[in-house]
Amino acid sequence: MAAAEHPFAITPEVLLKAYSIGLFPMAESADDPTLFWMDPEQRGIFPLDGIVISKSLLKSVRSHKFLITCDKSFDRVIAACAAPTPDRPNTWINARIRELYQTLFDLGHAHSVEVWQDGELAGGLYGVVLGGAFFGESMFHRVRDASKIALVHLAARLVAGGFTLLDTQFVTPHLASLGAVEIPRATYHRRLAAALTVRADFNLWPKDGTVTGRHAVQALTERSQTADDLPD
Repeated sequence: MAAAEHPFAITPEVLLKAYSIGLFPMAESADDPTLFWMDPEQRGIFPLDGIVISKSLLKSVRSHKFLITCDKSFDRVIAACAAPTPDRPNTWINARIRELYQTLFDLGHAHSVEVWQDGELAGGLYGVVLGGAFFGESMFHRVRDASKIALVHLAARLVAGGFTLLDTQFVTPHLASLGAVEIPRATYHRRLAAALTVRADFNLWPKDGTVTGRHAVQALTERSQTADDLPD
C-alpha cells in the first residue's frame, strides 16, 4: 500500500492506468480527502462460472417484483454505496472518489446495475471496465437480496459480453457465500493482463430492464456447463 496522495493528484486517466496494473484507490473514510493505492497480496475475484445462487436467491432473481437496469442512475448508486448504514457505519467512498468515478462513467469506463422495486431504487452496484475485466467497486441494498440480484445480473451480462475477469478486490464472508475466492497477487496480475487483451462488450445486452432474471440465470448456467465441458 502506497502513501496517501494529494486529493487532486489522481486524474481519471491515472486511475485507468492504475487499474490496468492491478491497483485501485481507497480513502480512510468518507471525510478524508486523500486517497491511497491498494494492491492486496490476496485478491478477491468471482469466477464467472462459479457464481453461487441459492434456492432462495434464485426465487428472488426470477421474481417479477424487480426491474433491473444498467447505467440509468449511476450517481444515485454510488451515493447509496457511500452512505453509512447500521451494518456499515463507515465508508471508504469520499467526495473525490465519487467525482472520479462519475467522470469515468461519463467516459464510458464505469457502469452501474440498478435494482428497482415499485419504482424505487432497492439496490445496486458499480464498477470499472477495461478490456475484458470488470472491477467491482461497491454494492448496496435497501431491500433483501437486492444487491445479490444486481450481482447475478452483472455476472450474466459480463458472460454474455465476453468478459473473463470479475474483480471484487477483497473477499468478505458475504461475498464468499456467493462464490468469491481469493487468488495470489501474481496470479491476479497474470489474469488481469490476459483480460486486458479481450475485446468485451458491456453493452451487448439492452440496459432498459428487458433482461429478466430468467435470462440472467440461463446465461450463467450455460457458462457453467461450458466450463464443465472444458478439459482440465
